[in-house]
Amino acid sequence: MKFYHKILLIVLVAYAPYVWSQPVFKVVPLGIKGGIDESNLSSYMLAVEGTNDFICLDAGTLHYGIQKAVTARVFKDSVSYVLRNYIKAYLVSHPHLDHVAGLIINSPEDGPKNIYGLPHCIEVLKDKYFTWESWANFADDGEKPLLKKYHYNILSAGKETAIDSTQLTVRAFPLSHVNPYESTAFLVRYNENYLLYLGDTGADSLEKASNLRELWKEVGPLIAARKLKAIFMEVSYANDQPNNLLFGHLTPNLLMKEMDVLALVSGADALKGLPIVITHMKPSGKKEETIKKQLIVLNKLNLQLVFPQQARLLKF
Repeated sequence: MKFYHKILLIVLVAYAPYVWSQPVFKVVPLGIKGGIDESNLSSYMLAVEGTNDFICLDAGTLHYGIQKAVTARVFKDSVSYVLRNYIKAYLVSHPHLDHVAGLIINSPEDGPKNIYGLPHCIEVLKDKYFTWESWANFADDGEKPLLKKYHYNILSAGKETAIDSTQLTVRAFPLSHVNPYESTAFLVRYNENYLLYLGDTGADSLEKASNLRELWKEVGPLIAARKLKAIFMEVSYANDQPNNLLFGHLTPNLLMKEMDVLALVSGADALKGLPIVITHMKPSGKKEETIKKQLIVLNKLNLQLVFPQQARLLKF
């Protein structure tokens, strides 16, 4: 058994009551990586357990991920039906292609729905992607003629917004992804239960920003109250990646330093067993294996590290 599998088994046993408590959310990862494989890019379908009213957190890969989920019998309906009817909305953290390519390419076969994002993200979708020179304008705003399949719903930072056709609400928090460029963290709520998804982000110390510190102030009390069910957070590179080549991303060292800051707000005990889903690893050589090992060794807070697999259902 590989090293990190042994350690993960110990973690799961230690926090079995937390892991096997009644799930509130279900997540189907359609894509988990940060490049170069276009069939497996950041995209996570999220719904309340017992429903098929999903939102899609980023949309780097759609069709291939849904096809794998259908093959794995996560979904009983066809790929086309899941795309058009299960996904009720897209929440886009930032407009880099590895987070929006699936949305753009699949738009001709998709059904009507909302796209949620902070103003800068929506502006790029409107002005750069859904135009007639680069693709076609499937939205109801921007370059004419308007095909009016998608409606842009511009989020205000920190303000809670109901997501149409679901039981979910969302609050958006700006992140720094190579300052001054923005990404987004989405705090999704169902009743008194929360799930936090972060798009690409650099560490505050390197970004010369306080975005993560402000986010931790918001979610720390939710963790202390056991209301936050999971955090999805990127670790793109191993610890040997030079700081000047991080391009607004995290390493295991940087992630755990941010968790230490979070612990100051939530209390270290409250973080024990909290699922941290590791996203956006860049598949270069054996770096993914290295990142996993480094995270496990550095996990002094006894977080429940979760390494998602494409099309394998997660419940929180």
